[in-house]
Amino acid sequence: MMASGLTRTFVKTGDLDRALVLHKAANTESFSNIDLDWSVAIAQPRQVLRGADGTAAVCPERIVGASLFRRGGGEAGVTLRGTCPAMYLVHPEWRLVAGRQFRPGLHELIVGVGAFRQFAAVNLGDHVKLGTSEWTVVGRFTSGGDLHESEVLTDATTLMSAYGWADYSSVTVRLISDSALGEFRKALLSNPSLQVEVIGERDYYQRQSQGIASLLYLVSTVVGAIMAIGAVLTATNILYSSVAVRKGEIATLRAIGFGASGVVISILVESLLLAVVGALLGATVAWLAFSGNVLSTSAGAFNAQVMFTMAVRPGLIGLGVLWGVTIGLLGGLLPAVRAARMPVAVALRPV
Repeated sequence: MMASGLTRTFVKTGDLDRALVLHKAANTESFSNIDLDWSVAIAQPRQVLRGADGTAAVCPERIVGASLFRRGGGEAGVTLRGTCPAMYLVHPEWRLVAGRQFRPGLHELIVGVGAFRQFAAVNLGDHVKLGTSEWTVVGRFTSGGDLHESEVLTDATTLMSAYGWADYSSVTVRLISDSALGEFRKALLSNPSLQVEVIGERDYYQRQSQGIASLLYLVSTVVGAIMAIGAVLTATNILYSSVAVRKGEIATLRAIGFGASGVVISILVESLLLAVVGALLGATVAWLAFSGNVLSTSAGAFNAQVMFTMAVRPGLIGLGVLWGVTIGLLGGLLPAVRAARMPVAVALRPV
């Protein structure tokens, strides 16, 4: 559920008709530097979407790692993203839900709803210390449940001035269609004045999620396998006890003509039915107790957190039922074979 929810958050961040322009030597925004003059050339290709007034859907951005105090105490990292006046043209899913937009040139912030739930002192009108400057929270925004809801936004030029940066981290570009990425990339890479790499936004965020999601999947698989082994042993012991209690009934069936295969099948069916009921019950409890819970990847004061929602989806329920059926099959196999091989005379003998 954790890995699924985290991956879903990252994937929702990427849009097929947006591209991310980074320095060619960098693979993340954090390590990328885009010259101020490059942003002008990046906006020129005909594949770039234009607004009704002719404004190019291009946003040069600068990200900075900062820390804020969490509502439960202690500090956690947050991404402070400097963006541009065309931010809503580039990101139409961004929408103010409280307050107003920040004004360029002033130390003003708008806070994502995910960051708002996580951090203290980010209500409208609050003043927060970031770097050497004091900033005022003037708004709150949503971005449809994606990664940006864990961020804090401000004007890029103001942010760069406050932190002493002379270049951007990246440029986000909205294209005329999702099929225009190849031509746009070709246009920028053919420009000798630019040293950039162009990545589809969805591909970029999928790559960013792979490391931690793979770790979560590995941990869940290892822990699940250990628990499954314990469940198999428990199921085996229970069914051995069940066979011992009912050995007279089993022997009677054998004596009146039921074959060994019938006994094996009946015990395995019983085991599988119990396993399916248990798996569905476990999935129901997991859905009621955990689906929709909000978690954070934050691991320190300057490791930018990502807020994400745990998700119990049909695929996960199906996987849980499959594990349950496998456990039921393995747990019931040995007791079923033992019952089938038990001599009728021995089984009917009084204890």
